[in-house]
Formats: sequence, C-alpha cells, structure tokens
Amino acid sequence: MKTDKPRVAIQGIRASFHEEAAFRYFGENIEAIECNSFKQTFEALKNKEADYVVMAIENSIAGSILPNYSLMMSYSYPVVGEVYVPIQLHLMALPGVKFDDVKYVTSHPIAIRQCIDFFDEYPHLKIVESNDTAACAKRIRDEQLTDTVAIANTLAAQLYGLDVLERRIESNKLNFTRFLILTTHENNKRKGPANKASLCFQVNNEVGALAKVLNIFSQENVNMSKIQSMPVLGKRNEYNFYVDIEWEDSKQFDNAIRQILKYTHNFNILGEYQRYEQDSIPKPKEKNAKRYITVKKRE
Repeated sequence: MKTDKPRVAIQGIRASFHEEAAFRYFGENIEAIECNSFKQTFEALKNKEADYVVMAIENSIAGSILPNYSLMMSYSYPVVGEVYVPIQLHLMALPGVKFDDVKYVTSHPIAIRQCIDFFDEYPHLKIVESNDTAACAKRIRDEQLTDTVAIANTLAAQLYGLDVLERRIESNKLNFTRFLILTTHENNKRKGPANKASLCFQVNNEVGALAKVLNIFSQENVNMSKIQSMPVLGKRNEYNFYVDIEWEDSKQFDNAIRQILKYTHNFNILGEYQRYEQDSIPKPKEKNAKRYITVKKRE
C-alpha cells in the first residue's frame, strides 16, 4: 500500500552516504529501500517497490562512476534532481572502548584510502575491508566488537549507537560526492523550473564533430559543467558523450538543443532538473551527537 512517505531506493544500508544524500534531498520523512547494488535500485523502481532512486555518479577524488552511466541508459528513467554530499569520515567504536585497545579498523576500501594519512600514524592497526561503511558500523554493534573501530559518517554512529572517537579523519577535507535523483516517467515532477540537464549523444568520427556541438553551447550562452565519454560497446572509435549543461533562460536551452540535433545521433535527454544549490536542500539533523574523544598517538 502506497504511503505518504517517498520510498527511496539506496545502494547500501541505512545510515550509508546514499541515505544521507536522500535525507538532504527529500528531508528525513522517507522510507529507505536498502539494495545490495546499483542495479537493484533500478529494479526496485521498475518493480514499483520504490518511488525514487538515489545514485552516486561522481566523486571529487575518485571521479565518475562509469557503470552507473550505463545503468541510466539501460533503464531510461529520467533524472529529476541532484545533490552534493560532503564526505566526512569519522572513527567510531562501541561506547567505552578505548583507542589503545583497538586492533582492527574496518570500512569500505575507498573510505580507508581517503583516511590513509591518519592511519599512517598507527601502523599496528590491521585493515579489514568491507562493501559498505554503514554496514561496518552495524557489525560492530551487532557483534559487540570491542577491538574494532569503523570509519563511517555521523548517521551511522547515531543509528547504531557508537561513540565517535575522532571526527573528520579524512585526508582531503574538500571531498564531495554528487548523487542523482531518478524516478519513473509517471512520477516525473520537478520542484520548479529546470535550469540544468543531463544529455547523452554520439557524433560522427570526423574532424571537428564534437567541437561543433560545444560551440553551439557557447554561442547560446549555455554552460557545460561536465563531459564524460564512454566507448560504445562493440563499435571501434565510437563513443557516447554524457554532458551536463546549465542555463539561466530556458530559451537558451531550447535553442541549443534544436541546433545540436543536426550534428548528433542517438541523442537522449536523460533529465531536466534544478541544479543543486547549497542552501535549498534540507539537511539531516544531528541527533545525540557524540563528543570528541582525543586520540593519543602511540610513541
């Protein structure tokens, strides 16, 4: 039975960065549909088990998540929004656990790599990789591990009752992940006038073919904020170009699209939506925030 809460499919479990992205976009009054893979999130949407998909598409350090572009093309669900989430990583453990007694640290391998400077100071710690940051926090709670710390976000510490031993241990404090919001065509309702779009197209393999398209964007005062190429499977020297564009006046967008259709083929508008503005999205609330516990380095 359909409820008033939007059902949002996320990759991972509750308190993952995908749920944090969902909170930032929709607010906290949602029903998170946990999925083991990005493909499962699209299947949940297809099977009407979810109303929306929240999907990471790029990270400011790791770059684009290329398989997710292919998923967008395969399922053809429209993009209706985006949100950027700062990747803030904290060290957490069961209440009462002292850092000096910790032997293992567990998290997603990318999260571990992003904290490498911190753990260089503690070579005695053994790294245990897992497939999800929030799942690591949950495992510590479920198995009552007193010799293990997890690297995860604030939501994970709150949900699974862990103490934050040290905040912001990531090496790069300016790291963000961009998430796209997708839904069915029937549910495609924008929050307001669109000023951004995601496109996919191909051009002929000849001199200046792509430049003609890019020049049209420039002439119409349309800003291209991203371009990503991916080979077309089974076709040598043919590429799909995934492009994000932004505009101030919808006429600029309309004029640009009308002209570039002459120079492209297999053209698709993946979605028209409002570009992310830092202050326009509701942020998850900090509940029962744990205090800092200074970690003393071993001599």
